[in-house]
Amino acid sequence: ASPCALALGTPAAVLAGIGQAARNGVLIKGGVHLENLGATRAMAFDKTGTLTEGRFEITDVIALNGVSETALLQTAAAVEMQSSHPLAQAVVRHAQALDLILSTANGLENVSGLGVRSRVDGTPVAIGSRKLFEAEGEMPPDAVLRVVDDLEGQARTTMIVRQNGQYIGVLGLADTPRAGVKESLQRLLTLGIEHLIMLTGDHEEVAQRIAREIGITDVRAGLMPDQKLDAIAALQSEFGKVAMTGDGVNDAPALATATVGIAMGAAGTAVALETADVALMADDLSKLPFAVGLSQA
Repeated sequence: ASPCALALGTPAAVLAGIGQAARNGVLIKGGVHLENLGATRAMAFDKTGTLTEGRFEITDVIALNGVSETALLQTAAAVEMQSSHPLAQAVVRHAQALDLILSTANGLENVSGLGVRSRVDGTPVAIGSRKLFEAEGEMPPDAVLRVVDDLEGQARTTMIVRQNGQYIGVLGLADTPRAGVKESLQRLLTLGIEHLIMLTGDHEEVAQRIAREIGITDVRAGLMPDQKLDAIAALQSEFGKVAMTGDGVNDAPALATATVGIAMGAAGTAVALETADVALMADDLSKLPFAVGLSQA
């Protein structure tokens, strides 16, 4: 037998599909990924920068231990000037809007999924979630934790600031869902995607608020990058083929493990784009239902 039509027709159809996707702003890195995308029944999503705008705004500045709000912001912004994280950019924007003069910070150390450490005017500064300090074997004082609990109860993302061993304050930030994300997720359900799962390192209250707004019912919050990886493996054992959409350095391991890793192109980090099998080049989540429908076809 010499099934020439089959041998020629299959690659031609796959190449045509990849070309069609590219013309619509979806970069697919191979035929196997095009085919797998339509066979998935579960999709996991990172929250910040994927389901939400990833453009945080400072909502609360709570200074502690006799430090002024200005001094708190100056210290935090000096450190975060060295970082490209969405939370860091929000702090810097807020300080710049107030025309604050910032000291020079150096030696930024990124603690994946927890926060950052640096030095400002020669003194050590740590900024991050409570888990950053717990990882060092130190529980922040009750006064600090009460502020954090209060802000997280209002669905705020929180950043604790410690300088030279003293806790000088807590920053509260808020993010908003992407425009049209609810409609995009609804279209995925219509296409036969049965499970939409949010994976986030953020606090449960914050994650649930966003999930309620956009129509996601399965939320897994408070995850470290390696726990996102474990969550993808667990979803694969439960549902088979699983797609994962994300945009950050912390998402790269999960993107690599998923059956199909999907990166948000314009806002995504280089490592996420490199690791992913599919990139949404216009940074537009509405292209995802298009890509799934194309794959099914």
